Order: sequence, then C-alpha cells, then structure tokens
Amino acid sequence: MSIITTILAILSGVALFLFGMSLMGNGLQRVAGNSLEKVLFKLTSTPIKGVLLGTAVTAVIQSSSATSVMVVGFVNAGMMQLGQAIGVIMGANIGTSITGWILCLSYIDGSEGIAALLSTATISAIVAIIGVILKLFTKHTRYHNVGDIMLGFAILMVGMQTMSGAVAPLKDSEVFVGMLTAFNNPLIGILVGAGITAILQSASASIGVLQALSVTGALTFQSSFPIILGIGIGAAMPVLISGIGTNVNARRTALVYLVNDLLGALIWGTIYFVVSTFVELSFASMVMSPVAIALINTIYRVLTVLALFPCIKLIEKLVCKLIKDNKQETEEQADFELLEERFFNIPELAISQSHKCINGMARTAQKNISRATSMIDDYSEEKFEKVKKKEDVLDQYEDHLGTYLMRVSKTQMNLNQSKQVSKFLMTISDFERLGDYAMNIAIASKNMQEKGIAFSKGAYDELDTIKAATEEIVDMAVSSFQIDDPVKAAQVEPLKSWISKMCDRSRANHVTRLQEGQCEIKTGVVFNDLTNIYKRISAHCSNIAAATIEAEQSHFNTHEMLHDVHHEEQYKFAYKTYEEKFALEEASEEENKKKSKNKKEIKATNPA
Repeated sequence: MSIITTILAILSGVALFLFGMSLMGNGLQRVAGNSLEKVLFKLTSTPIKGVLLGTAVTAVIQSSSATSVMVVGFVNAGMMQLGQAIGVIMGANIGTSITGWILCLSYIDGSEGIAALLSTATISAIVAIIGVILKLFTKHTRYHNVGDIMLGFAILMVGMQTMSGAVAPLKDSEVFVGMLTAFNNPLIGILVGAGITAILQSASASIGVLQALSVTGALTFQSSFPIILGIGIGAAMPVLISGIGTNVNARRTALVYLVNDLLGALIWGTIYFVVSTFVELSFASMVMSPVAIALINTIYRVLTVLALFPCIKLIEKLVCKLIKDNKQETEEQADFELLEERFFNIPELAISQSHKCINGMARTAQKNISRATSMIDDYSEEKFEKVKKKEDVLDQYEDHLGTYLMRVSKTQMNLNQSKQVSKFLMTISDFERLGDYAMNIAIASKNMQEKGIAFSKGAYDELDTIKAATEEIVDMAVSSFQIDDPVKAAQVEPLKSWISKMCDRSRANHVTRLQEGQCEIKTGVVFNDLTNIYKRISAHCSNIAAATIEAEQSHFNTHEMLHDVHHEEQYKFAYKTYEEKFALEEASEEENKKKSKNKKEIKATNPA
C-alpha cells in the first residue's frame, strides 16, 4: 500500500468517525430533548453537583465541547454563575472519556462460531440494519432519532476499523515507528495532541485516532501520555470560539476549560516526567492497546478533577484576573445578551430570557417618561440628550426582541408558550412607543425653553395632575407586566379612562383661559400637544395591561375584553377612586358648558 493510499484511508476513517459521532451525538440530544439542559440549569447549586451533572450530561451527548458551550450560553444569559460553571466543565472533562471506552468495542473480534457474533463487523451490521429500519419504516420522530443514534454508532465503528486497518501495516515501517518514538519528547507529544484536537474539534476523535495508532504496537506509555495531555488542551478550542462575542463572565467560563486542562497537564506532566528522570518506571515502556489508552485517559481526567476541585475559587479568581471586567458594558447591553441563540431548542428558557429582557425595556421606558415629564418644569440639555439616547436604546430593544421572538415562534412550543410569545410581540411595540412619546415631551419642553413659553398657574396645576396620573399608570402597567399580575393590570383601564377624560377637560379649560387672557395664544399648541401625548401614553399602558390579562385567558380579543371590563363593579370603583385622587382644580365640566352657553348667547345678541 502506497503512502498516499494509506493517508487517504486514514483520512476517510477519520471522516467516517467524525460523521458517525456527530450523527450519534445529535440523535442522543434529540432523544433526551430539553431535559438535559434543564437539569444542568436547575441542579448545579453546589460544585459537587456540577461535576456529577457535567459528567452525566457529557456521557450522554458524547461531547464535552457541547456541554461546555451550553454552559457558556447559560453564563452569558445570566442564568448560571461562574463558580457553578467551573464544576460542570470539570465534570464534562470526565464525561468525554466515556467515548474511548465505547470505541474499544470496535476492537472486539471473533474467529468463528458464537464468538464471531460478537465481532465488531457483526455488531455494526446488526446496529446499522436496525437503524435503517427505524429511519425508513417508522413515522414517530423519536424512533427516527433512535435510528440516527444506531446509524451513527455503526458508522463510528466502521470509521475506527478503517483507521485501524490503514495504520496496521505501518507497524513494520521504521519511519513510522521512528515518528511515534519522537512523541517520547513531552513537548512534541503535547503539541501534536493539542494540534490534532484543535483541527478535529473533538477530544473523543483524537483519542480514537490514538487508539487506532496503538494497534501497530509502536505506542508506549512514554509516547502516548504527552499526546493525551495535549488532547485535553486542544479540546478547549471550540469552547473558546463559543465565547467570542459574549459577555465578560461567559468569556471567563470558556477560558476555564483551557485553564482546567492546562493545569492538569502541568501538574501530572511535571510529576511524571520529573519522577521518571530519577526513577526508572516499569510501565513507561508498556505497549499501549485501545483499552489501555481509554483507561489512561479516564484516570488522567479523574485525577485532574480531584486535584483541582478544592481550587475552584482560586480558578475563578484566576480567570477574573485574566479577563478584566468591562466597565463600559451598559445595563441594556447586558439585557441584549440574555437573548441567547443557544436556547432556541429550549423554548421555556428562551421565553424566560425574553421576559427578562422586556422587563429591562419596560424599566428604560418608565425612567425615560419620568425623565421627560420632569423637563417641563426643570429643563436641561443634559436631560434632553439622555432622553434622546434612551429613545434610541428602546428602538434597539424592539429590534433585538422582535427578531429573537420571531425565531422563537418558529420553534415547537406548547399552547401556553405560544400565548406568551404572542403577548411579548404585542407589548414590545407599546414599550417602544412610550419611548417615542417621552421624546415628544422632551421636544415640547425644548420648544418651551427656546421660545420662552410659560403656562398660567392653572395650566401648570392641571398638567401636574395629569403628569402624576400618567406616571402612576406607567408604573402600574410596567410592574403588572413584569410580575405577570392580571389583577394589578386590571387597575390600568379605569385610570386610562380618567386620564383621557382629564386631558379632554383640561383642553376645554385651556380654551377658556385663552379666551379670558389667562394664557397666551402661543401656549395653546404646546398645551394641546402635551395633553394628547399623555392621553396616548395611557392608551399604550392600557394595551400592555390588556396583553397581561389576556395571556391568562384562552384567546385574544382586546376589544371584547375591555368592553366587559368597563361594566364590572371593580372598574367603576377604581374609576371613582382615581377621579377623587387626581381631581382637577380648575373649572368643572358643568361650569365649562355654562360658559360656552353664555358665549353663544352673547354672540347671538351681538352678531357683529
């Protein structure tokens, strides 16, 4: 067999191995559903639990990188603390060694009779046949996923056999044996192990290649141990890549994987090579087999976790020093990072994160309205620029949340989850509009400042009353949404109705003040603009509250729901309470009607 043919055979074996592992791992993840992610998220309260769960989850999905990337996502979304993540990553390092033991099955061989039934070829064939039957002749998705697992396993075995068959003839090659002997140099072995793993993006695949090379009989403990150390280091590459573009703690979590394996390689590599320098170790020249490779890999990873487990706090401090806090990261940026794409296959978590982000949007809108309304009496350029900046931020919230929720809506969800997503999509536009109206108030205040516009005491008193009622309805709508409280949300509609009536009444009062010369003509437009803005703010608060109430019902029908609310006794009682709390000091509605009637009579008497 020529060298080119051998290389192609090895590469084809690696390709089949990686494809089989990917197919099997994806099938395992789909069969497990969202339960593994939920378990990781909910049951990592202590480091020991984190290690155990990390081990178990990785053993199931056959990828420490996948587990660690999942954890990076949790930390990035603020759902898991860095200290919790360290334990899970340590467990993932143990769990990934299980694959090596599975690969040992590919070296089972039987010559004849019953023993032949236990050979790799027979096992792979049976598993592949069952997998094909499940894929082609069943309709249930779960059976299809099981079929993927079985086909992935069969392809994995074939890949291992292809690699082993390609390298087996090389045991008589002096060049090949000499190359493997070079791995006795610790530095070369570690670099080769790290390099291959970084390229293959899988520690399990690298262990598989090492197991295939061991069938030549040319690998000893002395030459294979440095490669195993390097494989752990190289496996950090996909995890580090997953940390790109995440927040500070998520990047620290990704770095933990590398630090864990670097420290493990440093501790056990130093101990072994220092001791072997002064003491002749009998096992150093022991010829490796696939089982021996799997055993050493597992022992090394378990010992690394045992050595580093008491140092979790120190590791946390180390990565915090290596990656400094980002002091420029704003509260809004932190909210945007809650929207983790990794959670699209876990609608429950994606919706929960969306709610947290919208809560941040609601707080921003609430503060901006309060900031804008204060400018009517106390204008400053600093406040104006802050309102303008936060209005842009609210636009970003709407863009991020709208895009994220639309992608979530395309995933498989139950009825309650679909209702939640619909509710969120309805309300983010209302919160964004609150930001627009805060900006309109700021612009009106700026015009008043620049043009020297001032209202009469009566006009200011009315605006103050409406402003107080508006701030209360915003607070009520925001808090009821944040805590999903339909009872509190029901208090919004009667206040909205009273604000609407106050705005209409105050405009009529202002016309009277203009006619009586209490206010100047140039104040009329600004006053009407402000009352219209307050009225529109209360209407959007009503929309937010209605969405909160409807989310508890079987279907959405805002008009019908609000119509029913207006006829309820609690609505009438609440309306009366707000009417007394936010009573206007100026002329009543009846007085305005009398004045209007008198003016018409005077005009009729004196038409000129």
